[in-house]
Amino acid sequence: MEKIRLYDSTLRDGMQAEGVTFSLEDKIAIVRCLDELGLEYIEGGYAGSNPKEMQFFREVASLGLKNSKIAAFGSTRRANTPVADDVSLNSILACKTPAATLVGKTWDMHVEHVLGCSLEENLKICSESVRHMRKHGLETFFDAEHFYDAYKENPEYAMKVLAAAAEAGAEALVLCDTNGGSLPHEIREITGAVCRQFGSVTIGIHTHNDTDCATANTLAAVRAGARHVQGTINGLGERCGNANLCAVIPDLALKMGFDVLSADKLRTLTEVSRYIFEVGNLTPAANMPYVGESAFAHKGGLHVDALRKIKRSYEHVAPELVGNERRFLISELSGKSTVLAELEKAQIAQDKSLAKKILSRVQELESEGYQFETADASFDLLVKKVMGTYKPFFELVKYHVTVEKRRTGEMVTEATVKLRVGDRTEHVVGEGDGPVNALDAALRKSLEGIYPSLKDVHLIDYKVRVVNAKAGTAARVRVIIESRDKNSIWGTVGASENIIEASWQALVDSVEYKLQKDTQQ
Repeated sequence: MEKIRLYDSTLRDGMQAEGVTFSLEDKIAIVRCLDELGLEYIEGGYAGSNPKEMQFFREVASLGLKNSKIAAFGSTRRANTPVADDVSLNSILACKTPAATLVGKTWDMHVEHVLGCSLEENLKICSESVRHMRKHGLETFFDAEHFYDAYKENPEYAMKVLAAAAEAGAEALVLCDTNGGSLPHEIREITGAVCRQFGSVTIGIHTHNDTDCATANTLAAVRAGARHVQGTINGLGERCGNANLCAVIPDLALKMGFDVLSADKLRTLTEVSRYIFEVGNLTPAANMPYVGESAFAHKGGLHVDALRKIKRSYEHVAPELVGNERRFLISELSGKSTVLAELEKAQIAQDKSLAKKILSRVQELESEGYQFETADASFDLLVKKVMGTYKPFFELVKYHVTVEKRRTGEMVTEATVKLRVGDRTEHVVGEGDGPVNALDAALRKSLEGIYPSLKDVHLIDYKVRVVNAKAGTAARVRVIIESRDKNSIWGTVGASENIIEASWQALVDSVEYKLQKDTQQ
């Protein structure tokens, strides 16, 4: 298996994405995560761009990384500035990293109209900058900015820039599709031409996703001979993003047979993807290949029926290879096979008549506005109810919610909940920032003394969807609640014309599921 050198630029390119920012602590946490994943190079950021970046490089030096080398990023020297006096180059050296990545101009249009110097001067700039880094002992990569656009307009000059960097000692010539406008056949053809001319130098690829081809372009470059691959976790990056390493890595390993990560490390990829989303306070992309929550989620009854017989009938790889899991989505589109698959997953005896009853009940409820795709816990309780094995842990006597707005503008919300637990009656009042929060507080207050494990439960997401918008303010609403404890995450659903009642249903299901789960364990 031939080795591909993986280079992550989440901490620079990824931070250039709209809405993305990482604190110093976030960056350190991400480095630890990527080092554990086993990436060979981690680009730490644009050296000298701000004090936080320099503080990062100082702190990361003491981490004792096991697998990764940190690279500092910067541009080639400014025109008419000696390398010894150049701010960008000196900032890189001040980072004291083992590797440096220099971005240089290869497009004659950029050289003359953006950089503002002659084509010959730019060759000297690139050569002297790389040589200066090598002189100080840094492993040096040359990022050939806009290379594919440059080659299309002036291939002779674009190749001269690469030659200047190679002769100065660059360990890798990284071809950048900076505008993200190239297509796979162009990438493969141009990369192949470069590999033929620079056979003794490692060729790299750095792509952007402006035509939705960043991953395909990266793979095309590898097919043409590139062996150094740059990208970001989850494809984070400026404009439309960068090549997504969460797709590129398994493509290279599982589809193309390259040595990128060990099988054990590959199985952590889904966890890494979701961790980076969490650190960045970003919503995970459910439909992301390999690592997305929907990547191995099956809804169509025919698909599930085939999957139960042979897994590869509707899955191109086994989900566990990348640390993901297979999911069967329950909805009115499901067939008996989907329900049977869920019963099988829950280790409940197969029963086609039971599956038919469950499916019929699901279809009834979905016609009323319920949806079970993301409400796995509510579906679990529904199965128990249909089977006759459901035993509630408490019984509602009544609840009452009041919302008061005072002349001062102050809002006061109270919820009174009266429950029966066995032969005990609990009658409590809870306050909150709104009716649902107050209900949640009262429900917990009445039950936590009896069921202490509920203290571990936290509501992490709350969504409301209008089911029949044409009904206006009388419309039916669906409430989806996501909850978690120390070990797992689950979803519950409620539906009603009354948003408070829909929320109550979802809250009760969340608590009941937790208690049922604890009892089974």
